[in-house]
Amino acid sequence: MRFIIVAAFAFLVAACAKEGPADPVADPATQRTIAQGELVGFTTEDGAHSWRAIPFAAPPQGELRWRAPRPPASWDSVRTATQFADRCMQLSNRLNAGEKINPGEIIGSEDCLYLDIYAPPDAAGKDLPVMVWIHGGANVWGRASVYEGSRLAINENVIVVMVQYRVGPLGFFSHEFLRESALDGRDTAANFATLDLIASLEWVRDNISAFGGDADQVTIFGESAGGANVATLLASPLASGLCHRAIIQSGTFGSSSIKMAETEHHNASNKIIERIGAANADELRNVEPETLFAAYMDGDFAFLDMPTIVDDGVTLPPYPLREAFASPDSFNAVPVITGTNRDEMKFFYFGEPRLIKKKFFLFPTPRDAQFYDRLNHYMARVWRILSVDSIASSMKSAGHDAVYAYRFDWDESGKFGLADFGELVGAGHAVEIPFVFNRFEFFGPRYDKTFFNKETLETREKLSRAMGAYWADFARTGVPNANGAPDWPAWPQEGAALLRFDSDNDGGVSLIDEGDSFERFTADFRADPALDQEKRCAIIKEIEVWDEAVAASLHTEFGCAR
Repeated sequence: MRFIIVAAFAFLVAACAKEGPADPVADPATQRTIAQGELVGFTTEDGAHSWRAIPFAAPPQGELRWRAPRPPASWDSVRTATQFADRCMQLSNRLNAGEKINPGEIIGSEDCLYLDIYAPPDAAGKDLPVMVWIHGGANVWGRASVYEGSRLAINENVIVVMVQYRVGPLGFFSHEFLRESALDGRDTAANFATLDLIASLEWVRDNISAFGGDADQVTIFGESAGGANVATLLASPLASGLCHRAIIQSGTFGSSSIKMAETEHHNASNKIIERIGAANADELRNVEPETLFAAYMDGDFAFLDMPTIVDDGVTLPPYPLREAFASPDSFNAVPVITGTNRDEMKFFYFGEPRLIKKKFFLFPTPRDAQFYDRLNHYMARVWRILSVDSIASSMKSAGHDAVYAYRFDWDESGKFGLADFGELVGAGHAVEIPFVFNRFEFFGPRYDKTFFNKETLETREKLSRAMGAYWADFARTGVPNANGAPDWPAWPQEGAALLRFDSDNDGGVSLIDEGDSFERFTADFRADPALDQEKRCAIIKEIEVWDEAVAASLHTEFGCAR
């Protein structure tokens, strides 16, 4: 599956999430000793102990740009770990408007390889499960600081770690210049972001016991691009033994070949270097960030468009990422949860003028409500088939039994005048994140009261606590069966078994035996009375933006012009 530029829209929610107290006060009760030295954190407003901006690697800048992360420096005095680190260097877009940052600005720093930790206040000396969260942002954008792990840590008695990693062209770049100048084998990689995540897990292995965590019970979890990065860690031979469970929330399993990354993509590295005018690795490492990022900018400075995850033969096998999961011998075969949201694409589409109009110049509503629903329905099914059914079945067929699948269905967001967010967004991409973290300060103060209204408070809280319990129970045991909740069986060889997450208003948490495949998709697509030929072809055109191979088959099947 090809990551598209518009994928970054999914992280509007993250851009507006609450970041906690602006100036926390160091709490002596949080003083800890790690390999690098002593540090002190603070107590969050929810009562968790927290430490911010702990370096897990040296700053990847100057001579270390486009190299594998090196060990972090030590310090002598007690380090105060109460302020967030800067985000990794990236190009801003319209989603940074809440920070009063204009699109097209270079923001962040190359000195960004830090992590944040949240722990129950009595965790010291214990061996609690560790849950390492990998943020999303289409691998070109995002930061760890917008996710707050206090409630998950306290509610479920786990240690929560939020990590940052290089994004955009500083995180993913494949070129002969870099391989020729490599100082060790890992420097010959293309996925420097993957190496960052591996370094963060090595740091967790070596240091998490100081915070009450068990280095032998590490779960990696992430959403969208974060979920895709979880998949890369599962497939990476360099990550073997560093994680013991994995949760992929609305992730994807796409990757680019070295050939595509270097020569075929319209922003291939060879073309970027020509635009920059660099003649060797030294010149490339010395280029100003403004020059590097300008080489990728499109007309409206909206996003970076570039190959990200590359089959580089170092961090990943030299073949498509999806193929790694066809055998437990070709990936780190730990217990896996993978799932999607029922209305994934609504979050991408509800701001599209070609699909949405504004009544009275203010209230967004679908131009054609029936087509809006059907478009999102089929697009979300493509996502699910590629990221859940086919991957889970592939793992299961290869003999890996510890695979679990889910679908998130909550769609009870409120209304703003004539705008019905239940219809516009529904169970859209990223909407499950506040339920996992039990924190509904998500869209920002202006929108949270509408999206998460008082009428749904009780049922939302119940669903959130159930999801947190399943996630944490999986982190503890490798089997996601929360006490007092429906059992969640592993993915079967035939058919499907998904746990459906919804509120009690719509059936609650329940098991659905409902598999999907492209054969079933095609049959339903053909028989759908709401679609004529023109609408079918319009949907296939949308699928082509998301996955060219799937669309090519449908173009042939339904006789649509390409």
